[in-house]
Amino acid sequence: MRRHDVVVLFQHRLFGEAIARALSDNTLLRSSLAKLIGRWRSEAVIEEASNGREAVEKALQLRPDIILMDIRMPECDGIEATRLIKAELPDTKIIMLTMSEEEEDLFEAISGGAHGYLLKSMRPDELFEMLEGALSGEAVVAPSMAQRILRSFVAQAHRRTEVGAEGAELSPREVEVLELAGQGASSKEIADTLFIAVGTVKNHVHNILEKLHLRNRAQIAAYAKIRKMTGWR
Repeated sequence: MRRHDVVVLFQHRLFGEAIARALSDNTLLRSSLAKLIGRWRSEAVIEEASNGREAVEKALQLRPDIILMDIRMPECDGIEATRLIKAELPDTKIIMLTMSEEEEDLFEAISGGAHGYLLKSMRPDELFEMLEGALSGEAVVAPSMAQRILRSFVAQAHRRTEVGAEGAELSPREVEVLELAGQGASSKEIADTLFIAVGTVKNHVHNILEKLHLRNRAQIAAYAKIRKMTGWR
C-alpha cells in the first residue's frame, strides 16, 4: 500500500449547506477517514471517488464548500484537479491532505488555488481543528510545514543581508505588487489599483522574482499566500 497515494474527499451538510467532501484511491483509508469525519460531524453525508478525474466530476456535480484533496492520484493528480475545480468553482475551498512535506508541492498546491495544506500524519483532533478554521474562512497550513516555510523565509532574509546586495529587500511598492499578485490580480488589475503603468508592474514583478529567487508569477502568488498564512512579514 503506497500511503502517499491515499486521498480522502468527503462531503457533509451542516446548517443546510454542503461543507466538505473527501476522496481516496485507497478504499480502506478512505473509509476510515470518512468514519472519523462522521464522528466529528454526525450529520456528515459521505461522497467518495477513486481518482482525481472522478473528484473533478463529483465536485462539479455536488458543488461542495470544502474539499480535502491529496496530491498524488491516478489519472489526474491533486494539484491539476484543484486547478480544474477552482476554474469552475472559485468559492470552493480545497484543502490538500497529503503525506508530502516537500516545499515545492506546497508552493504548487497554493499557486493552483488550494486554500490550505495539511498532513496525513496529523492527529484527528488536529485535523478537525484545522477544518474548523477553514470552515470559518481561515487559510490553514500544517504547523510543521508553516514552521519549515518560516525558517526558509528567515534564512532567505539572512542570506540577502549577508550578501549585502543593494536593494535586496523588497521595496514598499514591490510588497504592494506581491500582495495583489497573491490575491490573483493580473498585471493590468495591479496597474489600475496602484495607478501605475502595466510596464511598471512587469518591472516590479521581474525585481520580485530576482530578489526572492522565484521562477514565475505563479510562485509569486504562492509565496504571497504562504507568507500571509504563516504570518511572515
